[in-house]
Amino acid sequence: MIAAAEPFPQLTPEEYFIWEEQQLHRHEYLKGEVYAMSGGTLNHSEIALNFGAVLKAHMRGRGCKVLNSDARVNIFETRDYVYPDLSVTCDDRDRTTKQFITYPCLVIEVLSPSTEAYDRGNKFKLYRQNPNLQEYMLVDSEAIAVELFRRMAQDTWQILNYQAGDCIELKSVDLTVPIEAIYEDIVFK
Repeated sequence: MIAAAEPFPQLTPEEYFIWEEQQLHRHEYLKGEVYAMSGGTLNHSEIALNFGAVLKAHMRGRGCKVLNSDARVNIFETRDYVYPDLSVTCDDRDRTTKQFITYPCLVIEVLSPSTEAYDRGNKFKLYRQNPNLQEYMLVDSEAIAVELFRRMAQDTWQILNYQAGDCIELKSVDLTVPIEAIYEDIVFK
């Protein structure tokens, strides 16, 4: 969900955290530049909430965090920070952090026409740097369709496509869920 770089000097990560606390909208931080996050559609919001509710209920009592789009993810071994729509971490190193997580096992992006290319391309490239990330999911907001990228041996990625009637298997969090649960109450135009 990136728009354009904000028109001011580069910030350090520490300056970015202080600056962003004073902003009305969220901003991703990449290589010293801040990028305003665009708003999403109602379908985008409902899909993320539906999926988040399923994940939260499933992960209860397992010692994991299920986080929404207000939680930053630090790009592994960098000082860059992005906001996925949903993320799950079960890593003890993320238990005490306050401003971001670094070790998600699952990241989910709900696609919007304005951000789809970024989510599929550069953002996924950033996430793939993290050896802890086991699965990356792209959820369509304009049709019942999900793409799941699963890390395999030698850092290759398997692509699994799901559509209406399918059950999605998320090995990273040991969850199988009917795709219709994610799209509950969604009306497509």
